[in-house]
Amino acid sequence: MKPDYKHLKSNLKKDFTGFPIRRLAVLGDSPTQLLAIALKGYGYESRVNYDIFEADFNQIEMQALHPASSLYQFNPDVVVVFFSSESLFSSYCNLEPDSKSGLAQNFIEKIYNITDTITEHSNATVIVVNFCTINDGIFGNYANKTQSSFLFQLRKLNYELMLAATVRPKLFIADFDLLQSAYGFDARRKESVYINTGIITDIDFTPHLASSIHDTINAMSGKFRKCVILDLDNTLWGGIIGDDGIVNIQIGNLGIGKAYYQLQQWLKELSRRGIILAVCSKNDETIAKSVFTDHPEMVLRLKDISVFMANWDNKADNIRQIQAVLNIGFDSMVFLDDNPFERNLVAKELPAVLVPGLPEDPAQWLPFLQRMNLFETVSYDKLDAERTSKYQEEAKRVTSKSKFTDEDDYLKSLQMEAEIMPFTSFSIPRMAQLSQRSNQYNLTTIRYDVQDLVKITENPDYDTLSVSLKDIYGDYGLVSMVVLKKQSGTLRIESWLMSCRVMSRGVEKIVMNEIVRLAASRKLDVITGEYIPTEKNHLVADHYKKLGFSGSDQQWEMRTAQFKELKTFISQKDA
Repeated sequence: MKPDYKHLKSNLKKDFTGFPIRRLAVLGDSPTQLLAIALKGYGYESRVNYDIFEADFNQIEMQALHPASSLYQFNPDVVVVFFSSESLFSSYCNLEPDSKSGLAQNFIEKIYNITDTITEHSNATVIVVNFCTINDGIFGNYANKTQSSFLFQLRKLNYELMLAATVRPKLFIADFDLLQSAYGFDARRKESVYINTGIITDIDFTPHLASSIHDTINAMSGKFRKCVILDLDNTLWGGIIGDDGIVNIQIGNLGIGKAYYQLQQWLKELSRRGIILAVCSKNDETIAKSVFTDHPEMVLRLKDISVFMANWDNKADNIRQIQAVLNIGFDSMVFLDDNPFERNLVAKELPAVLVPGLPEDPAQWLPFLQRMNLFETVSYDKLDAERTSKYQEEAKRVTSKSKFTDEDDYLKSLQMEAEIMPFTSFSIPRMAQLSQRSNQYNLTTIRYDVQDLVKITENPDYDTLSVSLKDIYGDYGLVSMVVLKKQSGTLRIESWLMSCRVMSRGVEKIVMNEIVRLAASRKLDVITGEYIPTEKNHLVADHYKKLGFSGSDQQWEMRTAQFKELKTFISQKDA
């Protein structure tokens, strides 16, 4: 259950000490006080201190288009731009009839100008709130056939806004129109309040918009969910497989079976997007797996499941085992179970795991989960669909490791091979995605988008390293990236991050060997690095110390003349 406005407002009185600060600017052509309060309150929910600059009413262009404005003095990390459909309709009404069909094109050009100016004069990411559908009652359904109608122009504008976001890496959209379609126009705007104050989002609706914006900002910071852990009986299908048998469970297009069928369709699409699916069920494993292999109306198959845990153990303990195999944070997980007892147990023992309180009626589960917006992201690559197979390979590695008593023998058995090379046009999108996703092995928590990395590769003061890894079980793909800057006779490690999937493989050692070779080729005698601690990257607090650097806390240094090549069990592919 998401917090209401009263709860969010009460968060403002709480202690934000120690929370990371994110500077957030809110620009609107309607009053935004309620939104700013709700955003600040959501920050507390995620242990983030939003320092909010709220521009005066209807000052979007004045703030965005003037480099000396208060907006740029504030130096925001994120700028929310909120044009309202109400103001858009007023502009539409003031146009001559022959000009109405050009409203969307003219307005999208204004948005281009605003967002491009913000990203040009700051390092901020821009989130534009799209336009809610308004029924102006002029043409009725015929508005959909009339280019000059307001409805046609509004929908065209939203479409053009989506196209703009596809080619602007620092532009994202908060889908206000989708929220209104989910909760209703009357819930979104109270007429008496709007007429008297100009406020277009009701106090009870505002948290939905704030949540949408906050989810996107969280994803930019690498905070997002990447795994769904599934119960089976009465969750993925109706009935109990051990008691009812495979022919009597409910799954398919008839009756309540349709609810489970559609839930599985949704989960399948999540898997194709790169969300990991795992099973945690109190069941006989062989019987449970038979449903995935033998039932003709199952949408999900065993190939879709990264880790399958079916036994009679405590579910919290099984989830701990799943986490150990996947090597992701508990806060990256969602647990779905029809049984309130099991949900409460997991929520109590593993509070970082998100455990939705599913409605009693399975028919309501899918819309309930979809409205929760559980899987916000700020990047997508077609290779994400391969993530399930990657984690299935990792499960095989974990099983293999249990057979070894000596760590070195296990690493040798993997027959690992790395390819280390500068960033390329192919690897840059993946490197940008890795920088958004990596939290545990991210030494400086710098986040890059594609545009940032392209500029770095074009700058002669920088060197870059991308690292791919494979072993006898499969290809990890791109697993690590390093951004290096030459300055004042030293080679500075600006950013070093690595996928948590390859921790304890020795990748950092072979990368360090390569960094030293690169420094020597550039005739640079000193390598420096920085560690900026966060809630999640404490695992790498001793990273530089273990590699032979001297220093303390955050600043580290190494003289290349004193470096001794580090031993690894990874061969390196010739460039």
